[in-house]
Amino acid sequence: MQLFIGNKNYSSWSMRPWVLLTQAGIAFDEVLLRFDAFTGESRFKREVGKVSPAGRVPVLVDDGFPVWDTLAIAEYLAERFPEKSLWPQDAKARARARSLCAEMHAGFSALREHCPMNLEAALPDIGARVLAEHASVRDDLARIVQMWTDALAASGGPMLFGSFSIADAYFAPVATRIRTYALPVPAAVGAYVERLFALQGVQAWVRGALAEHDFVPFDEPYRTQA
Repeated sequence: MQLFIGNKNYSSWSMRPWVLLTQAGIAFDEVLLRFDAFTGESRFKREVGKVSPAGRVPVLVDDGFPVWDTLAIAEYLAERFPEKSLWPQDAKARARARSLCAEMHAGFSALREHCPMNLEAALPDIGARVLAEHASVRDDLARIVQMWTDALAASGGPMLFGSFSIADAYFAPVATRIRTYALPVPAAVGAYVERLFALQGVQAWVRGALAEHDFVPFDEPYRTQA
């Protein structure tokens, strides 16, 4: 089983299945395709095009069979490894976890645009400015706080649905944005962010990101150098 990913510092979509596989203890080989100009003839596009018609990462390849799109990968893994209980066991909790992941998958465009994932950076001043200038980002953050608060209250924690699940892997990149941009959240939500960062899978991803030392200009709207 192979997982094709982009730069760990920037690729929030790649982070989700990588953390899921790692935290769940599912063996896989990482194939890192570093971001470049993304032109039709770029190395990234050539390499990812060999395994996915969508031309994007992440891509999971299982015995030659490619699965692309982060949510599709998560569902495939849940069916492929039922003993790992990647979704909550309870039917209603499972439906709620899927709902939260689907909402994350389709929404929060303002947060994505104005606070792109950047693990190596510390941008608290940018975070304060973005929140002051963009009501849409404030709305996105408020919705995330509500989602997490409700899920944690219902499950009792420590993760969104009690034990680690796809939902936690799905929101790990959001937690990195909260840290990078010092976005204000309630204490209970902040504690959940810290628990996410304490997960072995998240720690391993962060170490990899900090070791890259790549600077990709189009993923750096706020800096000209690291």
